[in-house]
Amino acid sequence: MAVRIGLVGYGVGGRLFHAPYLRASEECELVAVVARSDGAVRAAREDNPDAAILPSLDALLDIGIDAVVISTPPETRRDLVLTALDRGVAVVADKPFAPTADDAQHLVDRARERGALLNVFHNRRRDTDIVTAQDVIAGGSLGMLRGLDLRLDLDEPGSLEAGPSGGLLRDLGSHVVDQALLLLGPARRVTARLGWIDLPDGRTDSRFAIGIEHTSGAHSRISASKLDHLTSKEIRIFGDDGSYVSDYSDVQIAALRRGVQPSDDRATWGYEERARWGTLHTTAGDSIVPSAQGDYTTYYDEFARAVANGGAGPVPAEEAVAVLRVLDAVIVSDREGRSVDV
Repeated sequence: MAVRIGLVGYGVGGRLFHAPYLRASEECELVAVVARSDGAVRAAREDNPDAAILPSLDALLDIGIDAVVISTPPETRRDLVLTALDRGVAVVADKPFAPTADDAQHLVDRARERGALLNVFHNRRRDTDIVTAQDVIAGGSLGMLRGLDLRLDLDEPGSLEAGPSGGLLRDLGSHVVDQALLLLGPARRVTARLGWIDLPDGRTDSRFAIGIEHTSGAHSRISASKLDHLTSKEIRIFGDDGSYVSDYSDVQIAALRRGVQPSDDRATWGYEERARWGTLHTTAGDSIVPSAQGDYTTYYDEFARAVANGGAGPVPAEEAVAVLRVLDAVIVSDREGRSVDV
């Protein structure tokens, strides 16, 4: 029996990053969407004709659901997560799910007190390039990992959220830091610089360069931008025995923007075209690495199983707290011009 899920928020996040994958998962039933503006209500009704369209989280919780997905602006998420947890409902929260790591830990503690499952939507762990890179690492051909260069450039100036609760660090930074920790393990020390611009809604970080020293001794260099008219998802992984390099496209998002849905054919969803496959470089020579399958739907498959049967879920909130501890350290490092222990 499918897990009954409600989605709160139907902006770009709800419509592009959550609803298509909830609909595609046979283990989830999207029973209701909370939408308030006229445009969001129309879009939610058009995309999800079998779902109820409701005005608030309280109205959603009152109809009886198993889990809720919170996809609202960052400044609203914390209180909505607390409301759902206090009703004993499992929660998926968009990233960042709290403004600081300490605030996030409070949510983790509340979930534990209420016996409710709390996961964070670090969906880009399931980007096609990251899944492929994980396969390369697992294959052992790189040997002991020593370094990672990771950049995520999107030509999306209109999607940069301005002001104190916005900025690129809490947006794309949440993703690339999470990916770096996924690939190379926990962080020990952070050294970073933020690029700041003045916007009508306030001073905003618009780019960053972050160095992470991992507890393994490996080192990551990660960066991102939205204002530089660049599009790149470059990965370089260095090991004792070789290196792996790729520069994939944003495969799943591009497909959705073409009007293709993951529910159309999950078997063919989320593969990069052959021309963009990465290359493995070792003493044995160079070899092209075929694309693995990326599919955000698997996040919701796994989450639904955890709701139904128990388990930690795809991204336990504790792991997202570790990401926020790095982001907090980035802010201190940039402000004080020094390396910061995590």
